[in-house]
Amino acid sequence: MFIATGWKDYELIDAGDGERLERWGRFYLRRPDPHIIWPAAKDPSAWEKVDAHYHRSDKGGGHWEFRTQMPERWTIRYGNFTFYLRAMGFKHTGIFPEQAVNWDWISAKIASRPQPVRVLNLFAYTGGASVAAAAAGAEVCHVDAAKGMVTLAKENLALSGLRKRPVRFIVDDVLKFVRREQRRNRKYEGIIMDPPSFGRGPNGEVWKIETELYSLVSECVKVLSDEPLFFLINSYTDGLTPCVMGNILKMLVQPIYGGTVTFDEIGLPVTASGLVVPCGGCARWEA
Repeated sequence: MFIATGWKDYELIDAGDGERLERWGRFYLRRPDPHIIWPAAKDPSAWEKVDAHYHRSDKGGGHWEFRTQMPERWTIRYGNFTFYLRAMGFKHTGIFPEQAVNWDWISAKIASRPQPVRVLNLFAYTGGASVAAAAAGAEVCHVDAAKGMVTLAKENLALSGLRKRPVRFIVDDVLKFVRREQRRNRKYEGIIMDPPSFGRGPNGEVWKIETELYSLVSECVKVLSDEPLFFLINSYTDGLTPCVMGNILKMLVQPIYGGTVTFDEIGLPVTASGLVVPCGGCARWEA
């Protein structure tokens, strides 16, 4: 398992009975997680001493219950990176802390190559991976269909002191953008993607990961350079196992470029119990 152990500003304090007890900077949050089907390890009173609690609705979605006065947004640091956080819809905060293990891997891969590295980050959300790649020295193209998320990514880049780094921010349907890059003959040494289970592009394009992922990766292979460095697929879709993503990379990338494919679950360590909470999975191809 790939485990994110490098955090200081974030902590998964306890996990049990379908919920997480977390510290995000100076604030404590309680959020649902359906994968946590075991009992909590800590005294139940600790779970009540939180600043905000997200309650899931039986009808879908849910709402935040604020128990203290919290700002509209605050910041959190990971190494030299700084990100904005806020209590968003569907229990989100603006970053996924488990992805730090991929940020570290991306940073190390880019730093290992002396010549310029161009990175394409697809379904790029609020830009954690884009910040990591830019900080490591890469030229980055950040693509997401949600304008609001791209705006947050720009803010996170600036907040991390990387405003002058060569990063392009694109609001577009991912597949259409990749096909335009093919026509422009633009090439990349690294590709990152974190596709949703289901989504819609800015013009109503429908995305379903089970039917679209293989074809998307096959299109992305066409914009890899002659000497690519890495290809990372991350997913939170239940049923889309790391092995499935690894098989796609073995079928589409490895026969052309050789290299190595690894895949596994991603996890966060729990302070109270020493357990690890699974948080999706990923597959990595590297030269």
